[in-house]
Amino acid sequence: MAVLVGKEAPDFEAQAVDAAGNFKSVKLSDLQGKYVLLFFYPLDFTFVCPSEIIAFDNHLDEFKERGVEVLGVSVDSHFTHHAWRNTPREGGGIGPIQFSLVADLTKEIARDYDVLTGDGAVAYRGLFLIDKQGKVRHQVVNDLPLGRNVAEALRMVDALQFHEENGEVCPANWNKGKQGMKPTAEGVASYLEKNASSL
Repeated sequence: MAVLVGKEAPDFEAQAVDAAGNFKSVKLSDLQGKYVLLFFYPLDFTFVCPSEIIAFDNHLDEFKERGVEVLGVSVDSHFTHHAWRNTPREGGGIGPIQFSLVADLTKEIARDYDVLTGDGAVAYRGLFLIDKQGKVRHQVVNDLPLGRNVAEALRMVDALQFHEENGEVCPANWNKGKQGMKPTAEGVASYLEKNASSL
């Protein structure tokens, strides 16, 4: 499994279904200047996947408030994405979600992000936080049965933005509104003196 953190996010251009349900081409590098949360999921019309996509959609306003563009990617076609969006949730669909789903029929995007399963059939549940300069700052990859935590994805956005704004680092269990740590020996000592028992 490749570690992409600290590297430029592999660019791609692919067909997608956008928030309005229209087909359009999406090019990752066109989003430079924005934060991007890029997540992979195995397949449309499956089991864990709709719960994750709906969870991201339910929290989309929180991502938008932070200036984050959310993109989902699977090895399905944009036609299948469209059909899934048009299937009611009570029928196993995802309904009219408000972010784009990218089609990766050739599996090239999943291959570039090194999230294809061992048999090459589908993508693992990979998630990549990309900064405004197009660099990967966080990645996590889950096995197929293990759904992601959207609150943790938001926490990582908050941590990155806190670091960028303040120059401080985010210790264990840090959440927005909590104290950061100065990245010095004195900063560590001061932080631990006050907070070690609550970590």
